[in-house]
Amino acid sequence: MLRKILSSRIAVLLLLAAMIAIVPVLAPSSFYLRVAALVWIFGLAALGLTILTGYAGQVSLGHAGFLGIGAYAVAVGPAKLGLDPLLSLLLGAVLCGLVAYAVGKPILRLKGYYLAIATLGFGLIVALVLTSEGAITGGPDGMQVPRVVLFGWRIAGVVPWYWISGGALLIGALLALNILASPSGRALRALHDSEVAAAGVGVDVAAKKLAAFVISGVYAGVAGSLLALMNGFITPEAAGFMHSIELVAMVIIGGLGSVVGAVVGAAFLVVLPQALTVLQEYEQAVLGLLIMVFMIVLPAGIVPSLRRLVLERAA
Repeated sequence: MLRKILSSRIAVLLLLAAMIAIVPVLAPSSFYLRVAALVWIFGLAALGLTILTGYAGQVSLGHAGFLGIGAYAVAVGPAKLGLDPLLSLLLGAVLCGLVAYAVGKPILRLKGYYLAIATLGFGLIVALVLTSEGAITGGPDGMQVPRVVLFGWRIAGVVPWYWISGGALLIGALLALNILASPSGRALRALHDSEVAAAGVGVDVAAKKLAAFVISGVYAGVAGSLLALMNGFITPEAAGFMHSIELVAMVIIGGLGSVVGAVVGAAFLVVLPQALTVLQEYEQAVLGLLIMVFMIVLPAGIVPSLRRLVLERAA
C-alpha cells in the first residue's frame, strides 16, 4: 500500500505543489524566492533529461545547447523579428524540437561513449554559434530580453516569475508522469534495460529514442526561455558545457528515472553553491567533495535511496 502511494502520480504532483507553495511562506526575502525559481526552471530542464536518460537510457552531454536555443528565441524573436515574447517562447520550443529531431536522427544510432561525445559536439557548436554570431545574438556580451506583457500587465519581478516557473514545473512533471505511465513510457523503460530485448518484443527502438530526445530538447528549450524572461538578459554561457554537465549531474544525484529526483537534484546543485559561498576559494572543492560523498553513500540517487529506506522501515 505504501509503495503504491509513493509511486502515485497524484502523490508526486501534490508533493511538488506543496514544495512550491511552502517556499514563499518560509523565504525571508526575494533573494530566496529567486533561488527557488531557478530550482524550478532547472528542475524542468532536468525533467527532460530524466525522460531521455532515466527512461530511455540515452546520455546527452550537450543538452545546454537546447537551453541556449530556447533562451535566445525569446531574445532574438522580439528584437530582430518583432515577435511577442510568448509567441517567441512557443516558437523556441518548436525550434528545439525540430533541431533535436534533425540532430537526433543520425547521432542516436551511436551508443555509449560515442553518443555522449556526439551530443557534447552538438552543445559546443550551439555555444560557438551563439558567441560568434554577434549581429544576431549580441556575441559574448549577450542580449536584453524584453519583458512579457499579458493583458496590459508587465510581468516583472521575482514573485510573478516564481509562480510562473513553479507552474511550468508542475505541467512538465504531469506530462513526464503521463509519459511514464503510457505504453510509450513502458517501451522506453524496456529499451533502457536492453535495446535488443525491446526490439525483440516489437518496440521501434530508433523511433522511441528519437522521440525521447525531441521531448527532452523541448523541455530544455522551454526552461531556457523561462530563464531568459525571468532574468531579462541572456549570454551564450546559458549553452555552455558546464550547464550540460550540471543538468546530467542533477538527474543522477536526484535519482535516474525519478520525477521528484530531477527537482531534488536541481535544488542540490542550485542551492548548495549559494550556501557554500562563505567558503570563498574552497567553494568548488567542497561542492565536488559533497557530490562524491552523496554518490558513494546514495549510489541510486537521493530520492530512490530515501524511498527504499522508507519502504524497508515500513516493512
